[in-house]
Amino acid sequence: MNRVLVVGSINMDLVVETEKFPAPGETLLGQRFRTFPGGKGANQAVAARRLGAQVAMIGCVGADAFGRELTAQLEGEGIDVRHVRVDVASSTGVAAITVSQAENSIVVVPGANHALSPDDVLAAEQAFREADVVITQLEIPLETVEAVAVLAERHGKPLILNPAPAIPLPATLCERVTLLTPNEHELSILSSVSCDAWRDQLAAHPGRVLMTRGSDGAWFAGSDGTLHHQPSFKVDAVDTTGAGDTFNGALAAFWGSDLALAARLACAAGALSVTRAGAQGGMPTDEELQRFLEAWRPVPEAG
Repeated sequence: MNRVLVVGSINMDLVVETEKFPAPGETLLGQRFRTFPGGKGANQAVAARRLGAQVAMIGCVGADAFGRELTAQLEGEGIDVRHVRVDVASSTGVAAITVSQAENSIVVVPGANHALSPDDVLAAEQAFREADVVITQLEIPLETVEAVAVLAERHGKPLILNPAPAIPLPATLCERVTLLTPNEHELSILSSVSCDAWRDQLAAHPGRVLMTRGSDGAWFAGSDGTLHHQPSFKVDAVDTTGAGDTFNGALAAFWGSDLALAARLACAAGALSVTRAGAQGGMPTDEELQRFLEAWRPVPEAG
């Protein structure tokens, strides 16, 4: 059982469903309102925990009802929340999501996530000593991510960085990252080259970049630069929210396996996650994942 340390965001997703998007100044009656726990950090922590890892979380919430609810929810999953700090000057992070005709518009207010500081990371240094693998994302300040990388290196811990939302990264940070997990669009932003050049980018960083391509699965380069492809698992999708976070949480949970095997397990977990509603609501347990893989029969390609 891997000991996974997640450093990242904790949000409450506020989802409104309407027949159409409101025009400026227009008031509409919505069809349904729901709340879902979210934030890439919290999502990845829940995914790893449900797949059997021991998980500790470093994060920050506000001194409000959402912060209390989200912290309790993480604790209920069996996640160590001793290093989730309450910031009295900030609100808990929220994502206000309007959904209409299968399209959505989203406004994210980071709130306390942007109050997570390098000092918070340093205060939790014992958690780095105890971890087998560390995973972080970019919904917290970049300087905090850099502090995570420094501590992971100091204690000899592998670091997975899910570079979302993507921004250009300092070379010193990239040098400390063990595995970068962008999607095709994020890789283009990170490398400042066309999306069409992703094969060259993977070959240039063998074993250090694993790229996801949605329905095309995942790709990475072996030590000799040869590209490896893990096809996706075709399922009937209900809600694709959180599939990428499930994938990354699974990579952390299965860290230490051969990268090809970890990618296969992560792709399968991501596929399972879209068969149910909600980012965290669809995340599978290890037992569900194993049953899915045992029953899996790939559909032969036409022709």
